[in-house]
Amino acid sequence: MYQFQPRGVCARLINFDVRDGNVHDVSFVGGCNGNLKANSKIIEGMPAEQVISILEGNDCAGRGTSCTDQLTQALRLAIEDQSRNAAAVAN
Repeated sequence: MYQFQPRGVCARLINFDVRDGNVHDVSFVGGCNGNLKANSKIIEGMPAEQVISILEGNDCAGRGTSCTDQLTQALRLAIEDQSRNAAAVAN
């Protein structure tokens, strides 16, 4: 399970997991509750890279980012973390 503190958006925290490259159990603390719950249901089980390609750059109210854009940043960090851990185990 990962936790990410987004910046520049209403959500205060994003919780999620990436298992076998797929996104699971996304929840937001704060933000537009109904929309974020719906987004979490839609992306459940999707490949993380696909979620990133769809949601990255999504803007909310001219902020230059959004809760879902912040999720893509969190997913990138999680993927990098998993890659580093896999490389460490392989060595």
